[in-house]
Amino acid sequence: MGLIGCGGMGRSLAENAAVLSGCEVVAVSDPDEERGRPLSSDLGCDYEPNHENLIRRDDMDSVLIATPPFLHEAPAVAAAENGKHVFCEKPLAPSLASCDRIIEAAEANGVALGVGLVCRYHPVHAEVARLVKTNDLGPAMCMSVHRLSGGDGGAWQVPWRLERSKSGGNLMEINAHEIDFMRNVMGDAVSVYAVGDTYRQLNQDYPDLAVVSMTFESGAVGSLHSSNANTSGGYGGRVDCVNGSIVFPSFRGEGGGLTIQGRDEPSRFIPAEELKQEKDPVAQEIDAFVRAIQSGETPPVGGREGRAATEIALAAYTSIETGQPVQLPLSEE
Repeated sequence: MGLIGCGGMGRSLAENAAVLSGCEVVAVSDPDEERGRPLSSDLGCDYEPNHENLIRRDDMDSVLIATPPFLHEAPAVAAAENGKHVFCEKPLAPSLASCDRIIEAAEANGVALGVGLVCRYHPVHAEVARLVKTNDLGPAMCMSVHRLSGGDGGAWQVPWRLERSKSGGNLMEINAHEIDFMRNVMGDAVSVYAVGDTYRQLNQDYPDLAVVSMTFESGAVGSLHSSNANTSGGYGGRVDCVNGSIVFPSFRGEGGGLTIQGRDEPSRFIPAEELKQEKDPVAQEIDAFVRAIQSGETPPVGGREGRAATEIALAAYTSIETGQPVQLPLSEE
């Protein structure tokens, strides 16, 4: 494997890939030598300032891409055209046209495309999805998720993150995870209605708070409360089914876990610690991608999932701007 983009997420991807059986990171690339060289030294691999040189190497099978979202397409397409399998950090791209070009390049060149929607592998997220899919509590009726933070300083204020055209805004760059989580639990969305505005983070050109309502193919509904304007943060939610509920007030930390309440049964609490897996969620998603390549199968979280998360976020932005519900699929951006 090679890595393009040696920021915090790139480092996490490469370090987790490096410890997997049957996987070796042979080179990393970043135009910022102060980020690229230390990571290459830590991993004992080569450093390539130019990602085009990395892509052309013949000693790697796949490329991990962890650049800012607006810089995903060019290296992803080039890697596919050079016969490299592609694992792209979320969001796949900030526009559907860009998503489609990445997907088409992978398909045309017969390479695998994976997308880093890691909540599929987080313990509580994964258990919620499993429980709903067993149908033991009956069909899901409604799902709500909130992810709230302050968004001050540090990584929140890097220039590219303040522009929706580059980052995708909160609903894409952050909430791709929650949107994919909700799709994984509830199925495909058919319509989106959202409200939101910029209340506190006035230097970003997209809403710092949004409430997004979705209707799914099953007729069930969902809501996502997203914010980087809050004084007090939080990350949790619930799923209500015909015969019971699954409540997860926090995905991790003190109180993290979920409560299962059947209609005619006593409630049962499962702490997050009991669900913790041996392998880090990031390592799990890369391992699943590698195993898909080795078996010739489609990665479990691929281009379709990445594109769907982008589409729902775009629909939400359109709804906020127009004040109207938006039907899916989108006919144009």
